[in-house]
Amino acid sequence: MSTPTARPVLVVDFGAQYAQLIARRVREASVYSEIVPHNITAAEVAAKSPVAIVLSGGPSSVYEEGSPGLDPAIFELGVPVLGICYGFQVMARALGGEVANTGLREYGATDMTLTGDGGVLMRDQPDDQTVWMSHGDSVSKAPEGFTVLARSASTPVAAFGNDATRMYGVQWHPEVKHSKYGQDVLENFLHTAAGIPADWNSGNVIADQIALIRAQVGSGKVICGLSGGVDSAVAAAIVHEAVGDQLTCVFIDHGLLRSDERRQVEEDYVASTGVRLVTVDARQQFLDALAGVTDPEQKRKIIGREFIRSFEAAAEALVLEAAATDGEPVKFLVQGTLYPDVVESGGGTGTANIKSHHNVGGLPEDLQFELVEPLRALFKDEVRAIGRQLGLPEVIVGRQPFPGPGLGIRIVGEVTFERLELLRAADAIVRAELTAAGLDGEIWQCPVVLLADVRSVGVQGDGRTYGHPIVLRPVSSEDAMTADWTRLPYDLLARISNRITNEVAGVNRVVLDVTSKPPGTIEWE
Repeated sequence: MSTPTARPVLVVDFGAQYAQLIARRVREASVYSEIVPHNITAAEVAAKSPVAIVLSGGPSSVYEEGSPGLDPAIFELGVPVLGICYGFQVMARALGGEVANTGLREYGATDMTLTGDGGVLMRDQPDDQTVWMSHGDSVSKAPEGFTVLARSASTPVAAFGNDATRMYGVQWHPEVKHSKYGQDVLENFLHTAAGIPADWNSGNVIADQIALIRAQVGSGKVICGLSGGVDSAVAAAIVHEAVGDQLTCVFIDHGLLRSDERRQVEEDYVASTGVRLVTVDARQQFLDALAGVTDPEQKRKIIGREFIRSFEAAAEALVLEAAATDGEPVKFLVQGTLYPDVVESGGGTGTANIKSHHNVGGLPEDLQFELVEPLRALFKDEVRAIGRQLGLPEVIVGRQPFPGPGLGIRIVGEVTFERLELLRAADAIVRAELTAAGLDGEIWQCPVVLLADVRSVGVQGDGRTYGHPIVLRPVSSEDAMTADWTRLPYDLLARISNRITNEVAGVNRVVLDVTSKPPGTIEWE
């Protein structure tokens, strides 16, 4: 994977739920960030030439046997450091401070008071403010040379700093929105303490990726699996900018698409970009491969495998075509993989495999292509910004996210043609009603899920029915790492429910999923 050439802020991951969120907040400050494991060595850190280091929080106690540590030589590199929560405590102990195992836990909104002027991190902020805490241990004594900057009722050292060494720490979580001045703390550290300019943006990413793609691909032929979603569309647009006609986009109609999506890909995207598009009708191939399968992980892996097999078949045809022209083989496969895909597939240090995304954990081991993934280090909002910078139409850039495995993971149970048709019809109603209500720009996405293996008794047309439930999952999110359910108007929900139960045969109940992420993922499978 190619990464931007800017010197990074390294976010050291101690297994924190919000490590990725820290990286995103750094980028919101127009500074490039990368996540690295806590067991990274000082030499490895130095080799990356970071402009600053942020130590994430984590679920462990510094006193637990086997708890994550950090190479103490990292603090001797002369690089500005900010410790957050667990990272703050690791930093305090490494530099000679003391951490008390008090057993007193601060969790959630907590009153915090500045001591003095708040130092570089919190200068010109209110003396009393609310922050988001989540800890049991507390720093009881700051390291020598450090000034205590804040305290709370249970934490005598809630923040400290040393301007000479440019090292700072806070016990709370500035990366979450619940900490009102959290982004100010991060930006004060980045721009004032560390002296990093706010000059990283989507234009930099495009220029970096075009150069990296050209170096990787050379004169080789490139194939891109175009789904019609924003991720693959933007990835293809960047690669097209880099190598032009060396790129051929392949649209695999796997039969797991929503209503009208094939036309949108074949007409709208091609008209806006001019890329060459080949359509492969693989609907029966995917249905046959998914027959009898109900386990979601197995479904994702099958879909990923069949995608690759379809691309390989398309590539073979392109190889024959190339042999008749310039003879260049098709060696590269473009994917619109995003950073959250990598993290949820177990690609983030200290993270569990939550679900294997078809383009990460679902790839076959005997993959014949070299991957080109220009978006792998990016979050969804950054991808949208890049798409707009490239001039893609808003109907593509602003489209709600749709998973690569499509409706195959929105059917809880076996995937069949009849169930796909049922779900397509319900999904089309939901999307039409959300658009009519003017809510497309206000929600992140609204997965519509068919509980195929569940039936409930209903009454329709004065008769007993035994139909399937449809689940509505409207969510609001900034980057898909965390999400909350969207509070849709009751009259809209009623209209959607009435239309689905009246117009979609086999459905007699519509339910609303009101679970946040975490604990639930956005998709059901």
